[in-house]
Amino acid sequence: MRRVLQHGPWPPPRVPDPSNRASGQPAAIALGRLLFFDARLSKTGGVSCASCHDPGRAWTDGRPRAVGLAPLDRNTPTLLDVSQHRWFFWDGRADSLWAQAVQPILDPREMGASARDVADVVRGDPRLACLYAAASGRSATSADDERVLVDVAKALAAFVERLGTGRTPFDEFRDALARGDQAMAGRLPAPARRGLKIFVGKGNCSLCHFGPAFTNGEFHDVGVPFLVAPGRVDAGRYAGIQRLRADRFNLLGPYSDDPARASAVKTRTVEPQQSNFGQFKTPGLRNVALTAPYMHDGRYATLRDVVRHYSDLDMDRIHTHGEQLLRPLKLTDREIDDVVAFLETLTAPDATTVPALPATIAGCP
Repeated sequence: MRRVLQHGPWPPPRVPDPSNRASGQPAAIALGRLLFFDARLSKTGGVSCASCHDPGRAWTDGRPRAVGLAPLDRNTPTLLDVSQHRWFFWDGRADSLWAQAVQPILDPREMGASARDVADVVRGDPRLACLYAAASGRSATSADDERVLVDVAKALAAFVERLGTGRTPFDEFRDALARGDQAMAGRLPAPARRGLKIFVGKGNCSLCHFGPAFTNGEFHDVGVPFLVAPGRVDAGRYAGIQRLRADRFNLLGPYSDDPARASAVKTRTVEPQQSNFGQFKTPGLRNVALTAPYMHDGRYATLRDVVRHYSDLDMDRIHTHGEQLLRPLKLTDREIDDVVAFLETLTAPDATTVPALPATIAGCP
């Protein structure tokens, strides 16, 4: 009972990002929403944020590995409830949602644009320019290109923060347990209840998939090979920390709106360790039934494949000493089905809904 109750309550309250002064601002949200679907942010004019984060696919793309202007090495994670995270990307190479938004725009394999390209799009569109001024308090024509790029990323982050999902069948069950309402709790199907018992019990899944968002936000080696292609490996968190520390747009850099840099403590203290090699972020499990395929390289097509991976775990593939907490679960076929039935109760009805534009911003078309 205690372990089940730790996975709520849901949804969490919205908390503005102290490093992003655009967080929660209607003009910024409106600007971010427009830009999210605008392929002009890419070098070729053919790729938008929504190309990989499709609302109809629960803000993923349904591919094993993402494809922007070129094929990428990793699976596209969902943006649902991403504002609850403290690290971003599979390797945690960004420490804020707005810093995360900068990287795909500039990456030559993803959108391939420059700061100048982005600034030109904003300056050349009267509606975007008006919303930019309302959101940032400055004109895009008077700001330098990099400043416009960062402000665009912060507007995108303000929009993505709105992609929080609502209550699920599990949440109704969890809250019924909390208030002792056995009749309501009994409405959760028996296979899902059995799967939940495994999840918080002998499966010990909640050790990493912890709390209301079903993730501890940390990085682990779970026995998935990190070979990307012959002769090339994905170093995961090890390389992610190195990139984070070198990133001009991190929370220690000049563009954080948190004057005390209190939100940057995590960035200041994290250091790459050899044990981080081949570790990847623990994804949240809310709406996981909608976000196939799975793992950082998209190797598993179904949730059943993922649960079987942990059931038949190959311990020889886990190189990190700290991950010896993992053990093969040795689940029966019915137990695997039950765990999947539980995971399916984490789906919210609004997982594919695009938030509406805020009310008309005064003075903007």
